[in-house]
Amino acid sequence: MGFSEAQEELVLRSWKAMKPGSESIALKFFLRIFEIAPAAKPMFSFLRDSGDVPLENHPKLKAHAVTVFVMACESATQLRKTGDVKVREATLRRLAATHVKAGVADAHFEVVKTALLDTIKEAVPEMWTPEMKGAWEEAYDQLAAAIKEEMKLAASA
Repeated sequence: MGFSEAQEELVLRSWKAMKPGSESIALKFFLRIFEIAPAAKPMFSFLRDSGDVPLENHPKLKAHAVTVFVMACESATQLRKTGDVKVREATLRRLAATHVKAGVADAHFEVVKTALLDTIKEAVPEMWTPEMKGAWEEAYDQLAAAIKEEMKLAASA
């Protein structure tokens, strides 16, 4: 399924509303991931030796969360214009290699998708509709598919 003009408009409008608060929204996104799947924490090397630092105060988690959230949202906003996921090839290769090394599986992508949708719904509740949910699902599914494809290549290399 392609990404329609209407879906693009919904994603663009909601991203524009979220962008000013993207740092705090991104952190909520990752906290939601760990709420859904606490066992995912050890997959993040920078969290393994974090001692007693609460996740919401962990500087590396904050930085990582912003990078991931902004990349996902920016990729979604360009989907229709470019016809496919636009993440620099080198970034996609690096992402894939990191995900393979961490043991990321399909189920993990579903956790992230759920956390992303929950986070966006919480960030822009007045805009949230079934159509907006569908637009973000489609955008995320295409990004996840691109990462998974690159992961297959990385795993076989």
